[in-house]
Amino acid sequence: MSNIFDEIERDDTKGVVIFKDKKPLDHRFLPEKLVHREEQIRQIAKYWVDALNEVTPSNVTLYGKTGTGKTAASKFAREQLIDAASNKNVFVKVEYIRCTDYTTEYQVIAQLCQKLGRDVPNRGWTKGEIVNTFRDIFRTNAFGKKLILIVILDEIDILLDKDGDGILYTLTRTDNVSVLSISNYLDFKNLIKSRVTSSLNDKEIVFPPYGADQLSDILTERAELAFNENVLENDVIPLCSAMAAKEEGDARYALDLLKNAGELAVYDDSQKVTSEHVRIAKDRIEHNKVTDIIQTLPLQQQRVLEAILNLTKQDEEISSGKLYDEYKEISKKDAVTYRRIFDFINELELLGIISTNTVSRGRGKGRTNIIKLQCNVNLLEDTLFSI
Repeated sequence: MSNIFDEIERDDTKGVVIFKDKKPLDHRFLPEKLVHREEQIRQIAKYWVDALNEVTPSNVTLYGKTGTGKTAASKFAREQLIDAASNKNVFVKVEYIRCTDYTTEYQVIAQLCQKLGRDVPNRGWTKGEIVNTFRDIFRTNAFGKKLILIVILDEIDILLDKDGDGILYTLTRTDNVSVLSISNYLDFKNLIKSRVTSSLNDKEIVFPPYGADQLSDILTERAELAFNENVLENDVIPLCSAMAAKEEGDARYALDLLKNAGELAVYDDSQKVTSEHVRIAKDRIEHNKVTDIIQTLPLQQQRVLEAILNLTKQDEEISSGKLYDEYKEISKKDAVTYRRIFDFINELELLGIISTNTVSRGRGKGRTNIIKLQCNVNLLEDTLFSI
């Protein structure tokens, strides 16, 4: 039997008709220019410029929904700062930590120590030992210069929710360290105690969702790098942009659509990427995302989703009270408390399956959370009842 990878590689050569390089369609790809995020990059740079004078910069927090360019902007600013610092012979380090990979204070500090050249174990030391080792780096660095460290904590809400705010307390109480936090949620500071909020004293930068025209500009720029000439039909990029604009202006989603559409064209042995390829790609992306998430949810969260599904099909406005009543009907004697339902709602919103919006009912009537499905009703129903 011949090597299966050789066979697949031979089949993949068909893709050269469509693609010249897939990497620019990956959301982690950092282009030479970030279109429509110049202002946010300039704001980050304004807060970081003190590092070039060996002054610890202000702490910064970037807010915005998934796919609004927060990570890319922070990495772009990092490259610019490191370049400027090398030209001025200033010792500045900017270290990126993704909090989905490092979910405890110990793991983050250990990773920072390792990035800064200090060999420490990934587990086994006390918190005091690992923190003291980290702080010692700033007293004894081998370069004989003052070290300024900027730590980028991406998706910080995941770390705070799992392990508390100790990491922010440690970093903000360490000399010469600045923190740039990235969060999808404006209310993530509810996870931070007041003493840490005071130490953080951060500057905030909001990243609004991209509009369809902005997404079109982004995709046009990436398509020039990724696709051969004249393989995209004229309506492909506008269609991807319009679909992604409906997904709250998510550039990652737009790039995934375009890449998947191109791969479908290769699979079809087509000479062109068409709008039909985009529509099929959309269905596949949504189907894979939703089914994978729902099938791995705990039973009680699946029941909450079933309750939301039922109310949606009845065309009901879904308040948390109505949701709980419907959920109790489904769960019977096995129902959790009303308070626990709010945890489930927050987790489902984090996963992008639902959205919530707090609305005012007017004077004396208070405020209510309104819950909406963010996935296809039929897909959700098929997935829930096939489990």
